[in-house]
Amino acid sequence: MIDTIIVDDNRFVHNHFGNMFEKDPRFRIAGVYRDAFEAEIACRERKIDLVLMDVQTLHNHSGLAAGKRIKDACPHTKVVVVTSLVDPDILSKARHGCADSLWYKDHGDESIMQVIEETLAGGHRFPESSPAVEMKDALSSKLSPRQIEILRRYVCGMTYDEIAAELKLTNVGVRWNLDKMVEICGYKNKHELLAAAIESKLIVTTLEE
Repeated sequence: MIDTIIVDDNRFVHNHFGNMFEKDPRFRIAGVYRDAFEAEIACRERKIDLVLMDVQTLHNHSGLAAGKRIKDACPHTKVVVVTSLVDPDILSKARHGCADSLWYKDHGDESIMQVIEETLAGGHRFPESSPAVEMKDALSSKLSPRQIEILRRYVCGMTYDEIAAELKLTNVGVRWNLDKMVEICGYKNKHELLAAAIESKLIVTTLEE
């Protein structure tokens, strides 16, 4: 029997995945949580084989941070991250120790059960890249990884000088890249670009670890 925990702050998702597992005699639901940190405690208290983990859970608690701690404390537990957040940083963190696999809720053709079965068999399934989202006149894939990192820091409220120092750029280079992103995406100004990045979930900065 595969003891499984479902972590998501959306009760509809609880019901959807709960029904999926209840139809499969291999799985037993050992817990359903809205808060990733509560699921982390549960994994320390009993043997859990599989955690289906949302990234942004109750109180903005990070499923990635909880997943990393679960994997460190309970190496036998498989963590499959399930998210609709397309921030490339999420995929990168999942790949580097926070999860065994990642599945996008709203993108891709694979079923979640395909990903789960491969993960339980000892494999790892991660998309090659995060999904592109529409940014008015262009897809987010038109922005370079460096531009995304500049935008992330701008969203966080860093100054041009602070961004330049952290990314080893010049102040002029930071300004040029932000202006270029505004031009590529078809916005009137940087504030519209910032708002769109947050609304589209291209940049997520509110997770509590």
